[in-house]
Amino acid sequence: MMTLVFVVLAYVLGSVSFAVLMSKVYGLADPRTYGSGNPGATNVLRSGKKAAAILTLLGDSAKGWLAVFLAMHYALGDVPLVVALVALAVFLGHLFPVFLKFKGGKGVATALGVLLALNVWMGLGALAVWLLMAVVFRYSSLSALLAAISAPIYAVLLGLPHEWIWASAIMSLLLIWRHTSNIQNLLAGKETKIGGKKNA
Repeated sequence: MMTLVFVVLAYVLGSVSFAVLMSKVYGLADPRTYGSGNPGATNVLRSGKKAAAILTLLGDSAKGWLAVFLAMHYALGDVPLVVALVALAVFLGHLFPVFLKFKGGKGVATALGVLLALNVWMGLGALAVWLLMAVVFRYSSLSALLAAISAPIYAVLLGLPHEWIWASAIMSLLLIWRHTSNIQNLLAGKETKIGGKKNA
């Protein structure tokens, strides 16, 4: 029963969209109405308000970290399994938020928070991949895709519990799926670079 409570609460927490919240705080347009239409930090950055984008990134990452952290410290029974389920629940909450009619973001920041909570080295490793690719290629989507691929590899190399390896792998697959349109744009040479404004 407690496992179900943890999972449900994690999903609800994941459903909180900091992109929408920060846009309202700063008086910006709803991020679902411009650019890529994605309620995430990268799209909020297209509004020109860097502070809103940074707070969106931090908020979406923090909710992923907090859900996993609480599960690690307060879950009962099969803790590795509960933590893995909570990690997936908060991530799915961001992708399919109950507060936004199940149309959420792509999950990059939330996934980062989850990875950092599961294992700080795995999280930092994935972040390092994202930063390196972002500096070299300046494509947020490409950076996210490569970072996602790296996460389960780090999990295996670090000898993390099998449940966490599977959780990171499932999150990576979902993240790649959510970037389908970005992959098509990358292949067509139409993807918007970091800091650029998406063409109408």
